[in-house]
Amino acid sequence: MILTLVFFGFCLALLVAGIIEQVRHHRHLRSIPVRVLVNGIRGKSSITRLCAGALRGGGQTVVAKTTGTAARFIYPDGSEEPVYRKFGIANVVEQIGIVRRAAVYRPDALVIECMAVMPALQEINQSKLIESTIGVLCNVREDHLAEMGPTLDDVARSLSRSMPVGGVCVTAERERLAILRAEARRRRCRLIAVDPEDVTDAEMSAFGWITFKDNVAIALAVAELCGVRRDAALAGMWAAPPDPGVLTVERFRLAAGTLAVANIFAANDPASTLQNIDRLHAQGLIGRPLQVVINCRPDRVERNAQMGTLIGEVDPDRVILIGEPTRSARATVPARWQDRVLDLGGRRPPRQLLEEIIAGLTGETSLVTVGNIHGQGELLLAELATLPRAVPATPHRRTP
Repeated sequence: MILTLVFFGFCLALLVAGIIEQVRHHRHLRSIPVRVLVNGIRGKSSITRLCAGALRGGGQTVVAKTTGTAARFIYPDGSEEPVYRKFGIANVVEQIGIVRRAAVYRPDALVIECMAVMPALQEINQSKLIESTIGVLCNVREDHLAEMGPTLDDVARSLSRSMPVGGVCVTAERERLAILRAEARRRRCRLIAVDPEDVTDAEMSAFGWITFKDNVAIALAVAELCGVRRDAALAGMWAAPPDPGVLTVERFRLAAGTLAVANIFAANDPASTLQNIDRLHAQGLIGRPLQVVINCRPDRVERNAQMGTLIGEVDPDRVILIGEPTRSARATVPARWQDRVLDLGGRRPPRQLLEEIIAGLTGETSLVTVGNIHGQGELLLAELATLPRAVPATPHRRTP
């Protein structure tokens, strides 16, 4: 009997504590007038930073939080620090703590990246944790199909569960815009579809890091909804620090030449990967001879295969497979490129891995890393960073 009373007393205490926490969380939410929730497949972290920068450019007090390659809490002055996670495990409940921290600064706006993948959790993230006033659904791409698929139409519907009911949502998605519009109507949500071509090449050239017109167009639309002028929003975006996972190209000196390395691990779906490679070619940041490194992971076999299939569109001079199981990528590399494959699969020491990749390279060579960063990919990037830096050379020109 006593144990039963203790048990029920404990349950009652938990219930009361939960109610108090919920009331406190809603009070924190209500203290932040504008709450922007950024969802989609690719580019969420960059868009979060761009939106925060655009609003800062308009003189607003903004707190932001990214989740991607390295989760960051971004203060109103633009400075930032890593988000601490117990045991290094991400959990959507951490958004409650982020909202509490943000409320301390009495911000005009909170811009926060959606960290949920499962459709039900995406809806909870919106309806219970953030209650966004402005939603962003940047794009629908081929990733997380096991959780949100199996088809891209299913992914579009799953992502739509983060749209604010009775609010407004901004998107750059085009192929499945009709689905998003139907889902927005169901939620009484006004959907704004941006046109990336509204962003000029001159405006893009002012960025000190590589981003895309789609992302900038979304941030401009969010800024307009918040009453920020275009020129002020752009100035804020240009000044915003990039995400640690942003697309970069670094040049290193080799014994008989230079190596231009493009880290595209963060764009881990085929469409985004190809878009990034095309962008780098167009800007003359990479050229030929071109080598593609595919890092494979045992828990991402489907993605490994997608990257192998992509080789036919990239047409590299050499394909280097690292990680494991490399056969999952090699099996989908088109027959025409099979004789260009160098299989360095397994767990190799970083120095050995690098030496086998750069062996015999002369002149100026470009190397693109794709697939998954964890495991051998991280080791390879760390080892590349030990090479001496090269002075940027004349940009490559794409050959016809």
